[in-house]
Amino acid sequence: MRLTHWLTFVVLAGMIMSGLQIYTAYARFGERDGPSYVNAFEGHGFPHWSRLGGWLAGGLNWHFALMWPLIAGGVLYLSYLAASGEWRSLLFRPRDIRGAIEMQKYYLRLRKEHPPQGKHNPLQKLAYTFIILLGVLSVLTGFAIYKPTQFSWLTALFGGFQAARYWHFWAVWIFTGFLIVHVILVFVVDPASLRAMISGWYRGRFPSHD
Repeated sequence: MRLTHWLTFVVLAGMIMSGLQIYTAYARFGERDGPSYVNAFEGHGFPHWSRLGGWLAGGLNWHFALMWPLIAGGVLYLSYLAASGEWRSLLFRPRDIRGAIEMQKYYLRLRKEHPPQGKHNPLQKLAYTFIILLGVLSVLTGFAIYKPTQFSWLTALFGGFQAARYWHFWAVWIFTGFLIVHVILVFVVDPASLRAMISGWYRGRFPSHD
């Protein structure tokens, strides 16, 4: 899990940066001289330091090269979850809704005591389940715009080439937002988890109640 965690972090950073380079080549979502999708970034470029590849072809080469280790890491991670039974501690289920509400109260300081939890609390389960589904969406929309002819049915499923680009692009910002919140919560709520992701050993403040 630590291997796939850090692999995903490094590769995803490269995917985002090369994706911004690709976007810069055509910074809108819609056919030329036609209607476009709502895009707060339209007409605005991104700083050179945030882009990987230098130009369109370079960005595409990086993006296509990095997508395979990203997919391989994802498949390896999901395979481990399935084979080890670890998915049970990560999957958010309806029974976790109440626990998620209580955890949110704790984070908002509306509750003093930390709610009982297992390896992951319900909000963490919700976040991890969501980010896995977002990863699947990113891969599918990526293939829809990578091979729009060969996967025409997939491209059509997302509303066409420009629509698939649009959803693929916004997935980037959701990933970015998740990463920022994830890192903040690690340092604010559970710094021991960062050491655990490096060393493999965890010593935190909250005992398991499973």
